[in-house]
Amino acid sequence: MLRGTTKTKITKLTRNYSRISTPHPNCTPKSHTVVRVNPKTNIAQLGPPPKNDHKPRQLLSLPPYPSNHPLLPPRVTAISWMKFYFQEIDSLLIQSHFKKGLVHIDDNNRSDGVSLYNQGKMDHLRKIRHNEVMKTGARIYVPVSVAETRISKRFNAIPTGTLYPNADEIEYLQRLVKYKDSAIIVLNKPPRLPVKGNLPVHNSMDALAAAALSYDNEEGPKLVHRLDRESSGIHLMGRTKESIAHLQWLFSGIYKGNSLHKAWNDACHATYQKYWVLVIGSPKEKEGLIRAPLTKVFLNDGKTERVILAHGSGLEASQEAVTEYRVLGPMINGCSWIELRPLTSRKHQIRVHCAEALGTPIVGDYKYGWFTHRRWKQMPRVDIEPTTGKPYKMRRPDGLDVQKGSVLSKVPLLHMHCRELVLPNVAKFIELHKNTPEITQRPGDNYTKPDLLRFVASMPSHMKISWNLMSSYLV
Repeated sequence: MLRGTTKTKITKLTRNYSRISTPHPNCTPKSHTVVRVNPKTNIAQLGPPPKNDHKPRQLLSLPPYPSNHPLLPPRVTAISWMKFYFQEIDSLLIQSHFKKGLVHIDDNNRSDGVSLYNQGKMDHLRKIRHNEVMKTGARIYVPVSVAETRISKRFNAIPTGTLYPNADEIEYLQRLVKYKDSAIIVLNKPPRLPVKGNLPVHNSMDALAAAALSYDNEEGPKLVHRLDRESSGIHLMGRTKESIAHLQWLFSGIYKGNSLHKAWNDACHATYQKYWVLVIGSPKEKEGLIRAPLTKVFLNDGKTERVILAHGSGLEASQEAVTEYRVLGPMINGCSWIELRPLTSRKHQIRVHCAEALGTPIVGDYKYGWFTHRRWKQMPRVDIEPTTGKPYKMRRPDGLDVQKGSVLSKVPLLHMHCRELVLPNVAKFIELHKNTPEITQRPGDNYTKPDLLRFVASMPSHMKISWNLMSSYLV
């Protein structure tokens, strides 16, 4: 540059030879560094390894696949088994869980039938395709979100009882009907609706059914088996005297081996009920059989009746009571979902077995679990996810009113729901017996009908809210 000339501005050009950004400030020389490439922007970044963002999912275990279920064909795929178990759930939702790889299976057949997931072990679980054929004893695990449902903001009000139900009450009860034929009517009973009425109770199920569910019959249907007032679920009623007699004979337990018709005997032996309940705590054994006889005691000078476990001294009259149970998933918020199958029909059998035999009273059962409810805090608590050892954290879905009797409400309603019922096709066998006293096989419409009927009822609103809250435990 010559002297006397004006100074020129020199610009320094910078050329990027790499698209790798500067290291993260937390990336020290001692830490392990990696190059991460964003697939959307195609920009690499130098920094520490990404944190594990995996959110543990609470898994729901299906029962072990049975060897010979009367309602299932010999060859059943995984998706068919899930659709059978979750009959009330949209099949598209089940398919989406398979497409996302969220369905796992445990192929190891354990003699004790203990769930490995409840023990915190996932080594034996593998992803399963929808078209894989199920094997006897195999157990499927799926996130509880598969049974998560939308909650209607409009809660159906229980009809105000009158001696003569009006049109609204009749329409209300007819909406509860899930199935009807010439012999039976099956309803999905809501909670807080009494089954058997007395003088001060006129809006009971039998009083409303006599006026609303007679249809073409001269008389209304009659009760066959009863649910507690606070419980919900499948409720069975007989439409004729003959069908009522068959059903009462069936549920009394005296049907075993008393008929000459093999098909009827097989259908009677395949009869079962299954309940879903939410209990406070969790049983020590995740699956098992409860054999605890029951007896009745009277309190308050005979005004109050209470069912308790019989001590086996032989001094008091007792009835045999047997219940199968299995825990559906891990304990969340201090509560566990349990599936129960009563093998005997005793008054308050499930409630007493849960409270006294298992030591886990049902949420909302203040008659048999009042002491536990007093100690149990209605607050979210920290529970550990069994497979990862990480804590769950409550996430309330938007717009979900937890004060509608759910597990987080101040006064929860009874969380006891008769979800599934399998029973003989009474109408078919009655018609066959009328047409052919010897009941010999011949072609006809009645012979094409199934020997067994299966019904699955969705949970009431307060239990759906509790289920959705349980399925929202993610860190």
